[in-house]
Parts: sequence; C-alpha cells; structure tokens
Amino acid sequence: MVGSSRALSGVRVLEMTVAVAGPVACHVLGDMGAEVIKVEEPNSRLHTPRPLPPPRPGAKDHPFNRVPNWIELNRSKRHLALNVASPEGRDIFLKVAAISDVVVENFSPRVMGNLGIDYEDLKKVNPSIIMVSMPAFGKTGPYKSRSSYGPGIDAMSGISHLTGYPDRGPGKPANFFCDQNAGLHAAFCTMAALRHRRRTGEGQYIELSMLEGEVQFAAPAIMEAMISGVDGMRIGNRHQFYAPHGVYPCRGEDQWIAIAVTSDEAWKSLCRVMERPDLADDPRFAERSRRYENQDLADEAITAWACQHDPLDAQEVLQDAGIAAASALRVNELFADPQVTHRGSFSWVDHPELGPFPHTRTAWRSFQGNNGVGGPAPLFGDGDDYVLRDLLGMRLEDVERLTQAGIVSRAPIGWEPEKAD
Repeated sequence: MVGSSRALSGVRVLEMTVAVAGPVACHVLGDMGAEVIKVEEPNSRLHTPRPLPPPRPGAKDHPFNRVPNWIELNRSKRHLALNVASPEGRDIFLKVAAISDVVVENFSPRVMGNLGIDYEDLKKVNPSIIMVSMPAFGKTGPYKSRSSYGPGIDAMSGISHLTGYPDRGPGKPANFFCDQNAGLHAAFCTMAALRHRRRTGEGQYIELSMLEGEVQFAAPAIMEAMISGVDGMRIGNRHQFYAPHGVYPCRGEDQWIAIAVTSDEAWKSLCRVMERPDLADDPRFAERSRRYENQDLADEAITAWACQHDPLDAQEVLQDAGIAAASALRVNELFADPQVTHRGSFSWVDHPELGPFPHTRTAWRSFQGNNGVGGPAPLFGDGDDYVLRDLLGMRLEDVERLTQAGIVSRAPIGWEPEKAD
C-alpha cells in the first residue's frame, strides 16, 4: 500500500472518526507510510448521497464505494466494518489496539467511554498506546458535552464574525476550513507523540480542542481587541492596512482577478500597466494611508481596466510588472493550471471500482519519498479479513460467524443491489 521508505512505515493507526477532521488527520498519516485501519459501523454509508460518478467498466455497482468526498478523505487506509458496540466487537477492537501504536477518534466526548474503549481501557491492553481525541470544544469546561460541526466552531472562534462583507452578516470561511486545520494539527501531534515514545517508551493521551485550534487564526483580531478595544469587523476582500486590495471583475462571465498593492512602487507600476499616469501623480493615492482613505475610487479605476482583460492575461501582465496578482480560478481550472500540473499537485490514484481519481497531495515535498498519496481509498470492509485473520489469527469459520451476526460486514448492512437507485 505504501513504500517502506516512508517516515511512518511500521506504525499502525486505528481510526475511529467521522466527518472531515479525523479522516484528514489519518490520511496524512497514511500518506506518510502508517498502516491506517479505519473502523466504521457495519451499517455506515447505507444511505449514499447522489449523484455519483459511474463505476469503471466491468466493476461492481457498489454506490457506497464511489462517494468522491469519502474517497478523497480516506485514501491510504484499510477499512474494517466492525460493530464496536457489541461485546464481541469491542473485544476485537481492543485486541487490535493491543498491537497498534495510535488510536484517533473525533466523536463527542462521551462516546468512547460509553463503548468501553477510552484511553484507560486502551492502556490496560497496550500501556504505550497513543490516543488522540478531537472534541469540538475540549473534554473539560461548560461545553464539554457539546458536539458540533465546522460551521459552529467557525462561529464560536470569532472567524465567522470576521468573514464576509461589512453590509452583510457573518460568513462561513471556505470549505471545511475548521476541519482541515484540526486534521493537520492532529497529524502533527500524533507524529510528535510517536517521536516522544521512541525516546522514552511512553504513550500518552492527546486532547485536541477544534475550537482552540481555530481561535489561533483570529489571533490578530484578538490582539487588536486587547490593545485598542476595537472589535474587528468584516472587510470583504480588502486588507486591514494595504490598498487597493481586492478581487476585481474581468472580461467574460464570472471572471475575476485578485490584486494586492502593498507599496508606493507597486501602485505606480499598476498605474503604468493601466495607462493611467494621472492616478500615479494624484495626491489622493500618493501614499498608502491616502490610498486606504480613497480605495473606493482606486477600485473603480482598477475595475474599469480589469473588465477589458482576460484574467489569465491580466495576471501575467501584472506579475511581470511586479504586482501581486492572481486569476481567481474555478476549481475545475486547477487541473490545467501550469504551476499545479508542474508540481503534480494532484496525484491520480487508481480506485478499484471508480478508476483513476485525482487526490490532492500534501503540500510538502521530500527527497526521501515522504510525500504523495499512499494508496487509494479502501472498499467497504476490505480490511476485515486482514485484521481478523492475518492480525488476530481467527479461523475462516469464525469470520463467517461474525459476518452472519452483523458484527463485521463487506457491505453496509441493509443495502440491497436492487435498491441502489
């Protein structure tokens, strides 16, 4: 699945996560060579969202294996469909934990304890285990029992209040912003804990509050509020200090370019590109503070110029003039962007039922091979035999009995082919 040259080769991770943040943390670990076993309930993914991409020619029609978002989030893993809530399923989980290095979970705080597989339970079977929990608000304090998804944490961190336009309400920042941030935090903490254990032999429990992870992104506004008492407000695409700074419409429908002017020299260069020497000499724009006061007028001039140009052409002209500018690409335009293609930012991995799939690579590059995607997303239950027979040494008849009892499964329990559509 992954090469032995990768940094985490030989590390086994048990993943008990849902949604986005936990799966991100674990696919990063998998990309770096860890053996990640994702544990899900046997009836999970029973109700598959639509529409879905078709199966590759000749592949079985299993819609639960073709959910693009799940495939992206769960690459480089094996899948164990296990009913941990059953006594026998709990016993299996603990036996696998006994021969694993890390357990990662992101359920609401009471879940792991209710299942009998919290840190104290894990330590009894594996004293050096590392457990990483990712509660929304932490496991202490008045909100310890609350659960949340990303938008709620965005809101409580102050980020939503700072996102959007002055004449509108708070906005949701980007797509799964909170979850991606928490996932990378968790992967970093896990690697640090593994290094600590290598030196000392000690495992540990790590509690990662997703809210506290995101509050860090509001730090500049928090410091401003502490120092001056000014509560930061939404400023759209503008900057707190620099002007002009924004995203401007270009020629064509829904075509845009982002431009940031951070110095007097850059402003003069922009005026030359726009063939507006009058603006370069205008005292209203001569200094940064004056441009900030008059940025509405500057934006009008930039918009008048930008709407006559294709965004990619404008990007090249402005960059050649030393001005920070970039076309606002649609997501599907990324596949043809020369920088993205040169860097191999997408790794096309062959999925057994879907075919080639474009996974986003992690941002770092390593000459030792610790980069790229470790492997495709697993099929439902494709790790059942590996875990039960290879790791735990169960007999085939025992696995069949567990399957008949609904404790493990190769398809979501309740799914029937004739009801797939």
